[in-house]
Amino acid sequence: MKIENPMTQNQPCLFKIDDNLNKMVVKIELLNYINPTNIEQEKRNFFSSKYNVNPSFKYRKIDFNAHSIQQQLFSQDIDSIKDEESRTFYRDVIYDYSGLIQCIETIGQGRKFYYNALKSFGTPTEKDVENAKFILHFSDEHFDEKEMIPMYSVDEAAAYFEEFVKQYNFKLEVKLSTKIAAAAMVQNNTRTLILKKNHRYSANQLKVLANHEIGVHLVTTYNGLDQPLKIFHNGFPKNVETQEGLAVFSEYMSGCLTLHRLKELAYRVIATDSIRRGFNFCDTFDVLHNQYKLNREEAYNITLRAHRGGGFTKDYTYLTGLKKVYDAYFNKENLNPLLAGKVSIEHAHIVNKWMDQGIAKENRYENFAFKQNENINPKLDFILKNLK
Repeated sequence: MKIENPMTQNQPCLFKIDDNLNKMVVKIELLNYINPTNIEQEKRNFFSSKYNVNPSFKYRKIDFNAHSIQQQLFSQDIDSIKDEESRTFYRDVIYDYSGLIQCIETIGQGRKFYYNALKSFGTPTEKDVENAKFILHFSDEHFDEKEMIPMYSVDEAAAYFEEFVKQYNFKLEVKLSTKIAAAAMVQNNTRTLILKKNHRYSANQLKVLANHEIGVHLVTTYNGLDQPLKIFHNGFPKNVETQEGLAVFSEYMSGCLTLHRLKELAYRVIATDSIRRGFNFCDTFDVLHNQYKLNREEAYNITLRAHRGGGFTKDYTYLTGLKKVYDAYFNKENLNPLLAGKVSIEHAHIVNKWMDQGIAKENRYENFAFKQNENINPKLDFILKNLK
């Protein structure tokens, strides 16, 4: 379906507000600011202190006028959007972006940031923590050790991803950095895959990251750019849970999700919940390293992800998002609307509505892993089906 000029459709005010918001939020990407700029130095300091001195992280300065954008957000004439459902949606969009700006403004300010993160991402419920503990009860499996040995350099990893992306008709730009908490991440606004410079990758991790970062995060980035409404690229309210759920489900469908990886997501829930309980960096690390017996590298990385900024609660949503997407798939629900951009599962209905109205279109890119279920581990299915 080709849309010649969406501005001539029956909702010109919707497109006008969508375009206004796009101009405002171009720099509002939390992941650009949340990762400390001195990760490696503080890691060395933490280990040399025998895990007794909390890291002192530094962060990139904001390069936009937060107050001005807040004023512009709330000056939009939302009432000019005639369709009630679309009007309510864009009102939610404005509050969501306002919350993200407050998060960015308070990065590094301890509990102030944490409370803003709570508004934007929430925190694990008692049920979420019980689900995490349920996963951690399962004993580790025997797996092909060759697949798990971290033997590939960052340059070899980059070559792997460049080969993987050839099945898609979009450009992959790869950059290396020492200032990210994960082994790899996609920067949505620059369409860039950023790799951790000093990291060594296992064969399984390469497959995981390819299906997670490229198969979902870049596919939804490029599909979002292809949509007439720019909100698909900038992000629906509360889209993170769905996007991360889709990304981990892509690992599952491509046959590279392991119990070890599922436990990593469970530990992230435990770490995020520890912040609610008032734990500092040393406390959370102690729980993971001494109580759960994680090696110090894994314990540090999970603790860093949870405590960056002052308490970043996003990490628990990987597991909750996976459960929602897993259930949707096995209930025969159509996942295509969720791949149309940075869409949230709660708003899939509005994507379908806009498609019916001719102001959204079918996806240009697909996730190839979603075509066939390659998972052969019955234990994973047992766990995922029995999460509450």
